[in-house]
Amino acid sequence: MIGRRVSCRTRSWIVCLGFLTAGPAAALAADCPGHPDALGTSRTIVVDPREHPRIGTMQYRETLPLRDHEVVLTFDDGPLPKYSNQVLQILANECIKATFFTIGKQAQANPEGVRKLVAAGHTVGTHSYSHPLTFEKMPIEKAQAEIDGGIQWTSAAMTDPSALAPFFRIPGLLRAQGVENLLASRGIQLWSADFPADDWRHVSPERVYQLAIQRLEAKGKGILLLHDIQPRTVAALPKILRELKARGYRIVNVVPATADRPATPTELVEWLLHPPSENVAAVRWPRIPSFVFTRSETLRAPLLSDLNAELPRQVASSHWGVAKAGAESLAVPSRDLFEIKEGSLEVLMATAASRHVATRLARATTADAVSSGNAKGRGQAAAVAAHGGKHGQTTHATAKRTARNANASAARPTKLASLKKRQQ
Repeated sequence: MIGRRVSCRTRSWIVCLGFLTAGPAAALAADCPGHPDALGTSRTIVVDPREHPRIGTMQYRETLPLRDHEVVLTFDDGPLPKYSNQVLQILANECIKATFFTIGKQAQANPEGVRKLVAAGHTVGTHSYSHPLTFEKMPIEKAQAEIDGGIQWTSAAMTDPSALAPFFRIPGLLRAQGVENLLASRGIQLWSADFPADDWRHVSPERVYQLAIQRLEAKGKGILLLHDIQPRTVAALPKILRELKARGYRIVNVVPATADRPATPTELVEWLLHPPSENVAAVRWPRIPSFVFTRSETLRAPLLSDLNAELPRQVASSHWGVAKAGAESLAVPSRDLFEIKEGSLEVLMATAASRHVATRLARATTADAVSSGNAKGRGQAAAVAAHGGKHGQTTHATAKRTARNANASAARPTKLASLKKRQQ
C-alpha cells in the first residue's frame, strides 16, 4: 500500500487511477524494467485443487478458467542448469510467470535450480521422482512412492517448503484412475494440458514454434505444454512469445489457494474450454433431476374450500351424493350409479356381442369337422384305390354326401334386428 502511495505522488492522477483499477497483475505486465515491449503477465488466478482436481482438455473435461486469448505456460522435466537457466532468462526478459513441474531426481541433483524458480516468482509443482513412463500400469504403491519422492526432494530444495504448489503432472500424461483418485484424496491438483508443442520429439525449433501457434489458434486459449530441458525449446521460446504478443495473447500466472489467499471467484462454466452459448440450442436434453418425494402413503382429498367454490344444488342431489363441503375424503358413489336396466342399449349391445362370438365359434367347429371329414374321405378313397373294387367307389360317394350334409348344416350367423327398434 505504501508503494502505491509513493507511485501516485510521482505520476499523474490519470496514471494513478488506471494503476489502482487494473490491480497488481496488470501493473506487473506494464512494468518490466529495460524491456518496454515485454509481453508481461496480465493477471494471476488462484485455484483450489480440491474444487477442481483435474484440468487440461487433452484428457479431462475442465481446464483453467481462462478468458479468450489467455495462455498459461508450463514446463516439465527440470531443472537442468544448461537449458533451464536459459528458459528462466527468456521469461525474465518478458516479465512472464510460468508453472514448472520438476522431477525429484533433478531437484536432488540441482537444488539451486529449484530455488531460482521460486526466487523468480514462478509456480513450482512436481512431475514424479524418476519420470517413469509406466504410470498407467504400475501398482498404486509404486505410483505413490514416485509421487512422494518428487514432492520430498523438490520441497527439500526450497528455502521455504510451503512454496511448493500442490500441482502434479503425470509423466507422459499416462493417466490411471487409481493415481487420479489418490491425488484427489490428498488435495493435489492433476494437470494435463490443452495443447503441446511436441518439443520432446526430434523436430526443429521452427516446427516447435509452428505447432505451438497453430494449436493455440485452434483452441483460442489454454495451457501450453513445454519442456525446459530441451535445446529446441530454448531456441523456439523467444519467437513464440513475440508471436503471442503480436496476436494479442496474454499470459496468466496460476497459484494455489491458501488460508491467506482465497481462490479467485469463478463460475463452473468458466472451467470449460468453450462454454456453451445461449444462442445455440443444446444438443442433449438435460438429465432428469433426482427429486425427493414425500414419504406419506396417501394424500388427503381436496376440499371445496380449497377450490374457492360452492357446491351447486343439482350436484348435491346427484349420484355422487356429496355429504357436505369440507369433507376430508371423497364421497362413496351411490349403488344405483352402476345399475343397468333391462332392455337398455348396453344390454342389447352385450347380447349382440355374445351372439357374434357364438357364431364365430360355430363356424370354427364346422370347419374343423369338414376338414376332418375330407381327410377321412381321402383316406378311404386311398384305401379303395389300393384294394380296388366297386365297394371302394360306393364308399367314396358316401364320403362326398357326408361332406355336403356337413356344409349344409353349418350354422349361419343370426341377423340382428336394429338395436333402436328393439328398444322401442
